[in-house]
Amino acid sequence: MSVPFRFIHAADLHLDSPFRGLANAPAPVREALMESTFAALRELTHAAIRNQVDFIVLAGDLFDEADRSLRAQLALVKEWAKLEEHGIAVYVIHGNHDPLSGARAELKLPSNVVVFGSDQMEYRPAYRRSGELAAFIYGRSYGTRIVTENMAAAYQTQPEAPFHIAMLHGNVDGDGTHDPYAPCELQELIGSKGFDYWALGHIHHRRVLHEYPHVVYAGNVQGRNPRETGAKGCLMVDVTAAKALELSFVPLDSVRWLERSISITGIGSEQELLLQLEELLDLALTDSDGRMVMLRIVLNGRGPLHHKLMEPVVTRVLLEQLQEGRALSAGEGWIHVYTLEANTGAEIRTEELEAEDSFAGELYRMSMELSKDQLKWRAFAQDAIKGAANHAKLGRVLRREWEELPEQWLEQGRELALGLLHGNERES
Repeated sequence: MSVPFRFIHAADLHLDSPFRGLANAPAPVREALMESTFAALRELTHAAIRNQVDFIVLAGDLFDEADRSLRAQLALVKEWAKLEEHGIAVYVIHGNHDPLSGARAELKLPSNVVVFGSDQMEYRPAYRRSGELAAFIYGRSYGTRIVTENMAAAYQTQPEAPFHIAMLHGNVDGDGTHDPYAPCELQELIGSKGFDYWALGHIHHRRVLHEYPHVVYAGNVQGRNPRETGAKGCLMVDVTAAKALELSFVPLDSVRWLERSISITGIGSEQELLLQLEELLDLALTDSDGRMVMLRIVLNGRGPLHHKLMEPVVTRVLLEQLQEGRALSAGEGWIHVYTLEANTGAEIRTEELEAEDSFAGELYRMSMELSKDQLKWRAFAQDAIKGAANHAKLGRVLRREWEELPEQWLEQGRELALGLLHGNERES
């Protein structure tokens, strides 16, 4: 007999992540980032208590390193003790970042915590806080950092459970953005195994791969680099007595990585561009609901500012203005623009150029012809750089890049040449 219950699915806490490459960031930014994974952990506890969940499943990579920091271990035990006081159980598997073989302190875990071993799949009963059996939880931790076997193949349900939740830290259907650890196929998970919910970890982007049975990545709880943009947190799962599921996203991040773009089309001066950039920052900060924001801005579009933005000093000064004009107060929402990139084009009328009997027109037509013929483009480029190819250092770089000749080189070259010609026409 099934009973309604509520649980939280979280994964990839990566406690005490080092956030490398931020040596030049202001001190408040560095401090906020270093503290952010711990803040997300505390918010996870608050969310579980506030929403009166029955239990939590943590699908691997609680720690960022196999030899986990003492601070991270103590913080985790402290939060789990708070959950114990509210009758909330915690079910844990370890992943590739925090395998059971890693060094750890001799800490006694609260009685509400179950850590699954690494030798084989294990299962434990999970109860509502009022005492009724809600589900069986299944899981297996990583014994070592690299696990290439299909762990899911050995997962089997037990017939006496009213609901089956499988925890797995692995790569489903070969996601190329993450290491191929514990690889398996989606079709295998949704086949005849009988599980109702697969609580996945390892992939840091939240996604529902399938419904009924549900196969779900909760994503990580806190973005840790510019690639991990958008809201990060956990999933709260409500299960009815009829086994209907409702998933709700609960944000946990204290620092949010965002990317925004703005077109230079129609913008006539650097001052006007700066004003629009300031408005963009205000909107991004408002959308973050009081969180601290790490923002990457990309300038795109075509306009008269293009030839100025090609000068690195211009974008550097604009970035400095955006950074200096914003307070970074501890404990308050702030926004820090960590990079400003120009991906703009000259104000060129391509239709006119294509028919124009001029040097610029001939240049445009030739570049478009090359872009349609890869072999011709490679031959042209090889002839163009043959002088530099004999250079001791530059030649090595070119040979290394040559096998995968970047197509954007042609586009960038076209934009640069036509932009310079257009700029000269404006000045003459």
